[in-house]
This record gives sequence, structure tokens and C-alpha cells, in this order.
Amino acid sequence: MVWASSPLPFHLKLNSLFIMSLVIAGSVAIDNVKTPHDTQEGLLGGSAAYASLAASIFCKDVHLVGIVGHDFPKQHLSMLEAKGISLEGVERSAGASFSWTGEYFEDMNTRATHNVAINVLEHWVPKVPQSAASSAKIAVLANMSPDNQLQTLEQCSGASFVAADTMDLWINIANERLHEVLKKIDLLVINDGEAKEFAKTTNLVDAGRKLQAKGPRFVIVKRGEHGSYVFGEGADDFFSCSAYPLESVFDPTGAGDSFLGGLCGWLAANGRFKPTFDDLKSAAAHGSVTASFTCEAFSTRRLQEVDSGDVAERIQKLRSYTSFAA
Repeated sequence: MVWASSPLPFHLKLNSLFIMSLVIAGSVAIDNVKTPHDTQEGLLGGSAAYASLAASIFCKDVHLVGIVGHDFPKQHLSMLEAKGISLEGVERSAGASFSWTGEYFEDMNTRATHNVAINVLEHWVPKVPQSAASSAKIAVLANMSPDNQLQTLEQCSGASFVAADTMDLWINIANERLHEVLKKIDLLVINDGEAKEFAKTTNLVDAGRKLQAKGPRFVIVKRGEHGSYVFGEGADDFFSCSAYPLESVFDPTGAGDSFLGGLCGWLAANGRFKPTFDDLKSAAAHGSVTASFTCEAFSTRRLQEVDSGDVAERIQKLRSYTSFAA
């Protein structure tokens, strides 16, 4: 297992202001969440919000691209800015914000969506600031429509590594466009049920390889509390990444987005713009640990307290939990 962060070469340290940059585009939402513990409304949500906050733990030049409405709580945007996340690419609309209302049940693996209000996302076209489009070496297409993902990618002229997430909705209603996305990206991140659905198989290893055949060099299949499978280009390039074990889960909303953001933030911070399979293994471990913090409180409340030292401490524990003598 190659989880340890190796030191940056001297020339990369000198140019860190240029290499430590990434664009993250996707939804920024108002969430209303009910769990067995409590009910909270007006929470910060959305794929790009979680991913950007997770990435900012490692990378200090994160550009968030999204859209919010007139009703979006100002304190959420203030918190993101306080973390050093650029909001130049966040459009402010006179309409109502995208919102999601859902409920988790006792095992926290079962979720019901009670309401989704698309609102400002319905006619949104992502606008990547020119400075970010040309300087960001990594582009993250967080969960949003394939059309929005392609629109974002067309603007990211400086990106040498592109990662994308997706979900069952787009697999079902925008399958052809989603296949176009897969032809243009380096990494697909997808959860286990959706991987099986998209690849039309009941076996996760088979699903990962079939999804690779659709275009991306790498595929990561998220398995929730069971970790993730990482697929590389070689026949033997397979890594089973453990999830960090938690004694209790308070709110798992956004954990998958935090995984993606943490993974790509770690790559950017370490100058891995053309990552090898070993780089991706290390990045996946850092993404997994980052996501564990998200589950410990409602919304981003725990994640926004975390720094790279907290992640490093859990990385060491995870290594000790998963290593063994031959």
C-alpha cells in the first residue's frame, strides 16, 4: 500500500502558487436533513460545496463553480471564503436555490429523498473564471448533469487531469451524454449500486473494468462504510481501499463528495497532475479519511474544523488497522 505523502521536489515547492490549483464545479444547495438523532434545516449542501471544502484541507487554491439563489444563507458562503475557497465562479441568481430534503433511518445506509427543488439549476450554464480555467491543473466535475459537466470541461483549458462523479438519475435520463463525459475524463468516481446499473452487471470488479472500457483511465467504485475499489490501467492494477472505521455515523450526507474532493485536493497539493496508479491509491486513502470526518456531524460542520494534520493522524491509524505480516 502506498499511502504516505512523499515530499515535493524542490522545484515544485518554489512554484506551489502555480501548481496547487483546481476547479470544482457542481451543485451548491440548501439541505434539510432528518436523522435518528435530530432534524436540521437550512444546511449547506451540494456536491461542489462538499468537494471544495474537502479539497481545501490540502490545496490552498480551490475555485468553486456553481449557482445559488436569493435565499441562500450568507453564512455558508462566508464560511467557504474563510477557508480560502474562491467564489468568483459562484453565480448569484434572483431565483430560489437548489434544495434537497431527505431522511436517514436507523442503519444510516438507508435514505429517503422527500423533496428535490431544482430551481436555479434548471437553466444553469457553468461559467469558469478565465484565470481558473487556464491555471487549474485539475478539474473536478462533481455530481451534476452531464451537459453541465461537458460545459465545464470545455472551459478548463489548463487541466491535465479530470475527475467526474455521477448518479443513477443521469444514468437513466442522460445516458448518451454521460457516455460522452466518460470519453473525456481521466477518473470516474461512482457508488457501487450505480456502477452495477451503469455497467449492467452484478459484480463490482466486472463493473469497474467495464466502466474503464467506456473511456476513463481510472475508475473508483465507492462502497460506503466498506471503502472503495480503485481500478488502474494494468490488468493487476487493483486496490481495495478501506474506509476509516467510525463508532457511530451522525450524518453521511456529502461523504462521497468529500471523498472526491479530498482525493483531488491531495493530488493537487502534491503536484500529481498526471497521477500514476500508486498516486491514486494514496489519494484514495486520503479521500476516504477526509470523508470520515463529514459523517461525524450535520452538513459540513465537522469537515470545516479539519486540517491536514487531523487527516494525517487518521491516515496513520488506518495504516495500522489494515497492515499485516506476510
